[in-house]
Amino acid sequence: MAKITFIGAGSLGFTRGLVRDLLTFPALEDSTIALMDIDAERLEFSKRACERIVKEGNYPAKVEATLDRREALEGADAVCTTILAAPPSVWRTDIEIPKQYGVDINVGDTRGPAGVFRFLRTAPPMMDICRTMEEVCPDATLLNYTNPMAMLCRLMQSETKIVSTGLCHSVQGTAGMLANWIGASMDDVTYLCAGINHQAFYLDFKVNGEDAYPRIRAAMERPEVYNEEQVRNEMFLHLGYYVTESSGHNSEYNAWFRKRPDLIEKYCTHGTGWNPGHYAYILNEYLRREDDWKTDFLRWLESPDPINLKRGHEYAAYIINALHGDNTIFEFNGNVRNFGLIDNLPEGCCVEVPVYADKRGLNPVHVGPLPRQLQALVAHSANLEEMAVEAAITGDPSLVFHSILFDPLTMAVCSMAEARSMVKDMFEANRDHLPQFSHFDI
Repeated sequence: MAKITFIGAGSLGFTRGLVRDLLTFPALEDSTIALMDIDAERLEFSKRACERIVKEGNYPAKVEATLDRREALEGADAVCTTILAAPPSVWRTDIEIPKQYGVDINVGDTRGPAGVFRFLRTAPPMMDICRTMEEVCPDATLLNYTNPMAMLCRLMQSETKIVSTGLCHSVQGTAGMLANWIGASMDDVTYLCAGINHQAFYLDFKVNGEDAYPRIRAAMERPEVYNEEQVRNEMFLHLGYYVTESSGHNSEYNAWFRKRPDLIEKYCTHGTGWNPGHYAYILNEYLRREDDWKTDFLRWLESPDPINLKRGHEYAAYIINALHGDNTIFEFNGNVRNFGLIDNLPEGCCVEVPVYADKRGLNPVHVGPLPRQLQALVAHSANLEEMAVEAAITGDPSLVFHSILFDPLTMAVCSMAEARSMVKDMFEANRDHLPQFSHFDI
């Protein structure tokens, strides 16, 4: 009987979906599902959701819920983290302060000014989770879904003894999107994908063993395909390889699409994949969900219709099954430190590469070098993430400034003095959430 712990179990949609997936594996159907969150109300709803899944699936699983992190982690075999540090009001400043300086961010949860401060806020609670794991479940595997993925994984993997990896939806999601564009079945698709989180590229993408990139280029000549992912499609047409994460994210990771209003209008406004792709919409939609979550979830809980118990495609359930269930081997793209994996990215940085999970643990694959044009883009971001992680470890605020100073979009629109002023404003807005810093002088 495995014990699988969810920290941040109040992330209701994720917890519900992953517990459904886990229990579909015969070797895991009698697991103990331990739920923990700091919000008692959301935790209770999560417990009720999991109990409904157990009941309708007639599983011999057990569901526990607690506000005590140590209790939830005691004796765990696997731990999934989906936490959000600080309230949405602080997240708003991540977007709105840079906007005052001309840095027009779309999502802001991965890198750049917003991503760095989100990381700095999230680092202390994530490290607390790992320290508790070291005491009460040192052999458990941590599967992280919390952003900023690369910086958090790099920090935890260098500063704790816990075996961990970070999981993102973008690799398998984008592969499915590309297959759909060319009318291919995913059963016939193979690919090699590597880089860093949200800036990983399909170094090859094949259908029945044949290079599918010519078919993808041809598909982009159809307006409905090009418009679905304008930023990513432009990157593919000019760089020659397709990037994993959405246009919304990638538009803010470089200097090509958001440095001028006319470019935002051309590439970042009208594409069908943007929804509509401006931070104000995304922020307001998030706040709406925060207001309406109870109504939405009660509707699901109280529906008389049978729930769908079909297994989904989240990596975590398959990984846990490979580690603690049957004797399968599961391949996925995970976030691990770069020790001999991608030859021309910084040693020890966090990379996203193929990993095999089996009874021995997590086994990353040596990829080799990235093509030079990809290395130029990806290594720059990796170096900035390294500075931010060092800042979190040492408490040196000047490293935060330098990480943001060299952010491609910030460099494109701000002078050095303006970037310094922006970082000072962001430190002030985050003053109550950064205990690792004794001062904020830069």
